Amino acid sequence: MRLSFTPLSPHPSFVSHLFSRHHLTKQNKTKKRTPLITKRLDFFYVLKGKTWELGWGRFIWVGEIDGMLKWVVECLCCFGGIWGSMAGTNKINANESKRVVPLNTWVLISQFKLSYNLLRRPDGTFNRHLAEFLDRKVPANVNPVDGVISFDVVVNREMNLISRIYRPGVAGESSPGVSELEKPVASDVITPVIMFFHGGSFAHSSANSAIYDTLCRRLVGICDAVVVSVNYRRAPENRYPCAYDDGWAAVEWVNSRKWLLSKDSKVHIYLAGDSSGGNIAHNVALRAVDSEIEILGNILLNPMFGGQERTESEARLDGKYFVTLQDRDWYWRAFLPEGETRDHPACNPFGPNGKPLKGVKFPKSLVVVAGLDLVQDWQLAFVEGLKKAGQDVKLLYLEQATIGFYLLPNNDHFYTVMDEIRNFVSANPVNVT
Repeated sequence: MRLSFTPLSPHPSFVSHLFSRHHLTKQNKTKKRTPLITKRLDFFYVLKGKTWELGWGRFIWVGEIDGMLKWVVECLCCFGGIWGSMAGTNKINANESKRVVPLNTWVLISQFKLSYNLLRRPDGTFNRHLAEFLDRKVPANVNPVDGVISFDVVVNREMNLISRIYRPGVAGESSPGVSELEKPVASDVITPVIMFFHGGSFAHSSANSAIYDTLCRRLVGICDAVVVSVNYRRAPENRYPCAYDDGWAAVEWVNSRKWLLSKDSKVHIYLAGDSSGGNIAHNVALRAVDSEIEILGNILLNPMFGGQERTESEARLDGKYFVTLQDRDWYWRAFLPEGETRDHPACNPFGPNGKPLKGVKFPKSLVVVAGLDLVQDWQLAFVEGLKKAGQDVKLLYLEQATIGFYLLPNNDHFYTVMDEIRNFVSANPVNVT
C-alpha cells in the first residue's frame, strides 16, 4: 500500500498523536530526557514531492533549543528499507546496513540523512533556516572540556570568516583571559597545527556543529596539536570557489600567528577534512604551491570527489549505505559554477580539466577510503593520480567502513584512523600496524 501527501508538514493526525502521546506541556518540557532514547509509533510521514510507504517510525530526541524539543523522524518502510521512496528505483537494504554499522553510528547518520533530504529542494535551493535549526551547535568554551579549551576568532571581517581554535587546557585552571588564549605554544617542541574543514557536502554543518566540535577536541588530544576549524561559506548560496577562498584566507591567517610558531620558528600546518572538507583541504593545498606558505600534509577522510562518468562502486553501492547518486549529483550542481559538469577540476582533480601535479612540490597526503562509500572509485582514482604524479601519498582502505565512521569511537576503524593521523603529523612517527 502506498500513500502520498503534498503538504510540507506531517499528517494532522500524526501531529496530534505526537503531542497527546508526549504531553509537551510547560511542566513536562523540563523533564529530563536522555538523548538517543527511541520511542516507536505507527504513522504516515509526509514530505512535499515525495511518496512514502505505510510503515512505522522511530523518534530520536537530539537536543533542546530555547525550550523547544527537536525531534528527528526516521522512516523505516515495511517493504523497502529506510529511504526507498527517496532513492528512485534503488531499494535500500536497511537490515544490511545495520548489520555492518554500529547502532549509534547508524542512528546518527540516518538522522543526518533525513534532515539533509528535508533541506534540499528540487529547484536547487536550500532551506538554510531549517538547516540551522536542525544542526545541533555548541558554543566555544574556555573551560577545559576533555582537556581542551576552545575559542572563536575573526579571520577576515570582509569575508565574515570565523574559525574556532582548539588547544590543550589545564584542568582546574580558572578561565583564561583573552591574552592568555593566544599564549605561545611550547617553544621546546614541534606543535602541529591542524586546519580542519568540516564535511557536509559543501552545504551542511559548520565549525560549531556539535559532532565536529567533539572530533576536533579528539584530534587535539590524540595529536598533541592545535586545531583550527574553519567556518567556510557554504553552497548553494556561496558556490565554488568561495569555500576554497575562505580556506586559503584561514591558512594565511594561521601562518601569520606568532603564537603558533614551534621551536624552529615555523608554523607547522597540516590540512584535514572529511567529505567535502577533504576536497577543500586538497584544493587549498593546491593554492599553497604558488605561495611561500608550506603545507606539511593533507589528511583526507572519505574525500568528496567525482566525475561525469559513472563508476562500478557508484552503481553497486547507490543508496545502500546512506548516500545515493541523486544526493551527490544535487550537491555538485549546488557547488560547482552553473553550467559546469562533474569533470570540473574541483570535482574531478585528475580528470580532463585537472591541474597536473608532476614535478610540483606538493604536500604528502593521507587518504582514508571507506569500502562502503559509493564514491570510493573516485577516491582511489585520486590516490592513483597523486602516485602517477610522483607525489607522496598513503592510502588507508577500510573495507567494511561506511561514511562517518570516524565520528564516534565505537569501532576499530576509528582507532586505526586516529593512530594513522597521529603518526602522520608526529615529528617522531612510529610504525602503525
